[in-house]
Amino acid sequence: MTLLKAEHIAVADGATTILQPLSLHLEAGEPLVILGETGSGKSLLAQAVMGTLPAGLAATGRVSLGNRILDAARAQDFRRLWGREIAVLPQEPWLSLDPLMRGAAQVAEAHRLVRGLDAAGARRRAASDLEHLGLAGAGDRYPHQLSGGMAQRVAIAAARAGGARIVIADEPTKGLDSARRDDVAELLLAELARGGGLMVITHDLALARRIGGRMIVLREGRVVETGQTATVMAAPREAYARDLIAADPESWGRRPAGPRGAPVLAASDLAADRGGRRVFSDLSLALAEGEILGVTGPSGCGKSTLGDTLLGLVMPVSGRVERQPGLPRTAFQKLYQDPVAAFPRHRTLGRTLRDTAALHGQTSNRIDQLLTRLRLSPSLLARRPGAVSGGELQRLAVLRLLLTRPRFIFADEPTSRLDPITQREVIGLLTETASQEGCALALVSHDTALVGKTADRVISLDSCPPAEDRTGNRPVPAAV
Repeated sequence: MTLLKAEHIAVADGATTILQPLSLHLEAGEPLVILGETGSGKSLLAQAVMGTLPAGLAATGRVSLGNRILDAARAQDFRRLWGREIAVLPQEPWLSLDPLMRGAAQVAEAHRLVRGLDAAGARRRAASDLEHLGLAGAGDRYPHQLSGGMAQRVAIAAARAGGARIVIADEPTKGLDSARRDDVAELLLAELARGGGLMVITHDLALARRIGGRMIVLREGRVVETGQTATVMAAPREAYARDLIAADPESWGRRPAGPRGAPVLAASDLAADRGGRRVFSDLSLALAEGEILGVTGPSGCGKSTLGDTLLGLVMPVSGRVERQPGLPRTAFQKLYQDPVAAFPRHRTLGRTLRDTAALHGQTSNRIDQLLTRLRLSPSLLARRPGAVSGGELQRLAVLRLLLTRPRFIFADEPTSRLDPITQREVIGLLTETASQEGCALALVSHDTALVGKTADRVISLDSCPPAEDRTGNRPVPAAV
């Protein structure tokens, strides 16, 4: 049974077509995976089908839902279907969650207003949804008190609460560890068992394999390959699809350890709380110029809190952090897990980058060089943050940070929105910055293969074991 049919869907930015016309269909019980690199048009496709394109972009084509035929150019006609017949699991939880409402209240509100449950029933259902996603106890927190992965799961629960039969999941597992990724996959596939429709937009190869069904591969707004997901993943016909799959961190060579310079930062016996609970304790580490420390652990274990503590944004409950004397505070920088929350929403990206460059004595030539290195179009600088893809914004966050010439970078899931090819390029730029400019780097990721192939030492905040270097020796805390 065909639940949704999209015909000749295209998206334009003025006179420029950025998503070439394509057609697809969703069948009851069979998932559709949209795979492609960052900026390939995956999210634009979802927004066009939902009628939620950013201002300034226009869609053409038509969308059929049952006996309804909707004109993709008339976004207002889609509103009455949101949540009830078709729902989107958002890529950016910070843009979809109300910062003034606690998590459980947001999920309950959708159950009450969209599904039609009474207040008590809505609260019970919301509590059950959050518990199923490993969020028992998190319902009383506001979005800013949640980790990126926890906020993503709250947003998923709220989006699903209306009971829509068709679900479009836009990068639903970004920022989640492998266990939570599998939980979300099971949650999505459960909808299919009840005869629902599912479209998953992702660059996560493991998620694509787990979802299965049919696949469309996009590149630069064009379809380059289609077929059964298992067939495409096992034996892609097109060179681009082969390169995309081969760029998985599992296939990377291990980065050779580089020379280390003077100590940059040391922490001893750190303990920190977040949201009223202890997230880590008795944690000591040291980092020198050119050194890369990997940080792993499940969502909500305190990885972001560690970065805030090392940077002086959060005071530890106990212990101390010492930084290399003589360096300005701006020499210690953080790449935020959610770049959308780190950019001013109402300013153009170009203005933000030019202001940053001027503040740190950089020229516009440096911006141009980094745009080229990060494969970003200069035309993006005329847009505001909400008008670019998550992957483009994440790379722009890297660009902005490098304009500051940092000596320490806490990179919090810096490639969570990037496809494998772009991820490899960005990690290469960060490691090159560490080795060539004498910058210490703390690299946070749920991808243990990525961290293992990149870092000199790795610590896990799951149990906070002593860090070991590649020779198996425990590091000696640096004197600063």
